[in-house]
Amino acid sequence: MLGRYRSCQEQKIEDYVQAVTASLQKETGKAPQPQEIVSALNRIIVGILEKGDYRTGETVAVQTYRFAEQKLGPDNPSTLSSVNNLAALYKSQGRYGEAEPLYQRALAAREKVPGPEHPDTLRSVNNLAGLYYAQGRYGEAEPLYQRALAAREKVLGPEHPDTLISVNNLAELYEGQGRYGEAEPLLQRRWRPMRKCSALNTQIPCAVSTTSRLYMTPKALRGSEPLYQRALAAREKVLGPEHPHTLSSVNNLAALYYYKGATGKRNRSISGRWRPVRKYSAPSTLIP
Repeated sequence: MLGRYRSCQEQKIEDYVQAVTASLQKETGKAPQPQEIVSALNRIIVGILEKGDYRTGETVAVQTYRFAEQKLGPDNPSTLSSVNNLAALYKSQGRYGEAEPLYQRALAAREKVPGPEHPDTLRSVNNLAGLYYAQGRYGEAEPLYQRALAAREKVLGPEHPDTLISVNNLAELYEGQGRYGEAEPLLQRRWRPMRKCSALNTQIPCAVSTTSRLYMTPKALRGSEPLYQRALAAREKVLGPEHPHTLSSVNNLAALYYYKGATGKRNRSISGRWRPVRKYSAPSTLIP
């Protein structure tokens, strides 16, 4: 999708909406509706930000948000997706003060329509909790993570990917506070369903990487290395060596060796690849 609108990135700031409109019209032979334009722009934003291009991403996200609000209204689902994407962009850059009111706005609107237990609403609950967690505001994050988990278990089932994300998020919250006894059963639960998936499924490396973080604790540090190595090997194979998720695995393995006090050849082999990780920080809460 991003490739079809690549010319957008070469336009002046005020021309992004116009460029996408022209591209859609050329593709379909008719003038696109505002909903189609906003949906296309939201997909473009996801593609841009997954590559870590925050400068372009912010320009497109702001343009999309303004256009959606004007043409579709402030509470339209596509408008709220654009609000979420702009918030995710700010959060990924550490601009928490700008992200918070946007996440709060999306959640408040979704609480009314489509309702408090709709998957989109629960995604907003999770996003706001994640913002609080990133700032160390654990007391505010915990009830939101707990709410998201309970509702997703009820609505989506215990092994739905969104439910497992909530399991993982709550486990990380506990882990971040040193509450390892509460984190361990949640991370084990997160890992079990993923073991059933194909080895080429990109969710596998995510699950391995997440679960192995538990072993950074004093309780079981020794068992983490094969999990991190598996995550890195799978991501290199499926995603490529320079993909942001692959570089996250490189970073995780380097951190593991640091924690273990490893020295020598393996540490040097990782250190050469650690630097690119700083170039990427793809938001995980984007909505196309």
